Amino acid sequence: MQSINTATGTVGVDRLGVTLTHEHIFVLNEDYRLNFLRGWDDDAQIAAAVDQLTRLKAAGVDTLMDVSVAGLGRNVERIAKVAEQVDLTIVLATGLYTFHDLPFQFHYTGPDLGLDGPDPLDEAFVRDLTVGIGDTDIKAAFLFCAIEAEGLSAGVERVMRAVGRAAVATGAPIVVHTNPHTKSGLIAQRVLAGEGVDLTRVQIAHCGDTTDLDYLMQVADAGSTLGMDRFGVDVLLPYSERFATVTALIEKGYADRIALSQDAFCFSDWFEDDQRRLVAPDWDYFQVTGRVIPDLLAAGVEQQVIDTIMRYGPRDFLAPPHSTPAALAVADFNKSGLGPKNR
Repeated sequence: MQSINTATGTVGVDRLGVTLTHEHIFVLNEDYRLNFLRGWDDDAQIAAAVDQLTRLKAAGVDTLMDVSVAGLGRNVERIAKVAEQVDLTIVLATGLYTFHDLPFQFHYTGPDLGLDGPDPLDEAFVRDLTVGIGDTDIKAAFLFCAIEAEGLSAGVERVMRAVGRAAVATGAPIVVHTNPHTKSGLIAQRVLAGEGVDLTRVQIAHCGDTTDLDYLMQVADAGSTLGMDRFGVDVLLPYSERFATVTALIEKGYADRIALSQDAFCFSDWFEDDQRRLVAPDWDYFQVTGRVIPDLLAAGVEQQVIDTIMRYGPRDFLAPPHSTPAALAVADFNKSGLGPKNR
């Protein structure tokens, strides 16, 4: 049986269960925290996270993929303290979050830069996946990068190509933050494919922010998973439109290329809680289990399809590429006539 890395050690892929593929626990930049965030209480915030994730487990979720990486304040020791207290599998990412420039620590070291040599990003990402993050032995299980409306800047491309090389070297899958309104998922696919990445091992995040089915099907037809992962963020697209897009994709045979999530968090230093609640009162961990899945079932979507989206798809995505634990389940699903059509 194949296993994957988690915040508390390795877990067999058959134990992942219902999985949210794009969430955060803490979005907390340590430089900001130390200099500007007065009154931070680490123990209290850990306890609050434990409470939320315990309720998430009770709501039917077994595994959470935390996409927080460098640039978003990743602190795996803090995450480990949470993970040790919850009956929820937490899977961690490596990568670097930027919409444009790289941190100055990477400006001068790398190919054709001031201090010419191998790109340190490659070594950092591979080490996180194979040895451990920081001074810990906690390993990441997938890679993460971003391309936003700003486009493929030199910094964004450098990170993306390093992520691609690390994926090829280790077999780890990739999640990419994208902006569907600029169709940046297609750019990410092109760049990653250029590094030899198997696009079936790529999840294009935030596809749920658009209703452009032609774009979404183009991304999915290239092999990648569509991250319909911001349920609750109605300020970017109302729930009714997000839900209708998911059901349309299911009807067109793309259930095995859909991932559901919320992009939520226990704490984020990007927002004041009171302001966030005013703008996006439904933005939390409980939209998928409490609203989306019940609405899909009420609309006539079969439980087998829900399991493909919430269980088999994430399990195949995270599993080492030479392991196909969900192959039979997916094959059965496709034979049922509910799987991909006209592709």
